[in-house]
Amino acid sequence: MNATRFVLIRHGESTWNAAGRWQGHGDPPLSERGREQAARLAAALADEEIEVIVASDLARAAETAAILGDALGVAPVHDERLRELEIGRWTGLTRGEIEGLDRARLERFERGGTEARAGGGECMREIGDRVQSTVAELAEGYSGCCVAVVAHLGVVRALLSGRELANAEWCRMTAREFASSDSGGAGS
Repeated sequence: MNATRFVLIRHGESTWNAAGRWQGHGDPPLSERGREQAARLAAALADEEIEVIVASDLARAAETAAILGDALGVAPVHDERLRELEIGRWTGLTRGEIEGLDRARLERFERGGTEARAGGGECMREIGDRVQSTVAELAEGYSGCCVAVVAHLGVVRALLSGRELANAEWCRMTAREFASSDSGGAGS
C-alpha cells in the first residue's frame, strides 16, 4: 500500500494579513494580492498530481483552495478542524492593540508554553491535537493519494514544528513527518 502524500499550503494573503491584524477564527477574505498569490500557487503545483484538496472553512483558506481547485480540476472539500488557532478576544487586533489590552497573556503565549491561551481562546496543545488527528484521518481516508491541505500558519506549525510558511507557500509532507513532529501553533 502506498503512503498518502501531502502538500501543505498556507492560504494567500488576507485583508487582515495586509493590515497586520491577528485572525484566528476571524474570517476576512483574501486581498487582491492574496488572489494573485493563489493563482501563482496553482501554476506552481500543476505537476504535483494533487488528487484531493481539503481546506479550512475560513474564507482565506477556502478561497485559496477554490482558486487552486479551479486550476487543477479538483473540487475542494472543507473541514473546520483545519481552522487557525482560536485567539479569542485578540481576533482582529494588531499586535500593538493586543499588547495594550493583554500584555502579560501575550508574553506568556509568545514564550511558547503549550497551555498558554491566546486571547482566552485555544492553546497550542489543543490546535496540535486537533490538526494532528485530522491529518491522520485524512492519511487513512485518502491512502495512496496526493492530498493538498490548505490551511493556516498555526496549522503548519502544529504539523511541522519549527516550520514557517509565508502566505501562499507550500511544502511536501508525509504522514510520518507530521506524526513525529511536536505540537505547536500560532494565530495568523
